[in-house]
Amino acid sequence: MISAQQVREHMEVIASDGTHIGTVDHMEESSRIKLTKGDSEDGKHHLIPLDWVDHVDAHVHLTKNAADVHSQWSTMN
Repeated sequence: MISAQQVREHMEVIASDGTHIGTVDHMEESSRIKLTKGDSEDGKHHLIPLDWVDHVDAHVHLTKNAADVHSQWSTMN
């Protein structure tokens, strides 16, 4: 299980297919990763559940491909 403490600000988030998803802004509570809006195509913050994280090294690696992430993440202004 991935711990919220493993996820740090400014880490790159990568989908299972190798696609850049975004950059970590911060952890929202202890269960969701908030991505920076400056690195987003629509200029909005997006939230992804910590459950989607496969592993963390220098990057946050997800278990979902980019299409699934984009269709299932939460969006906020």
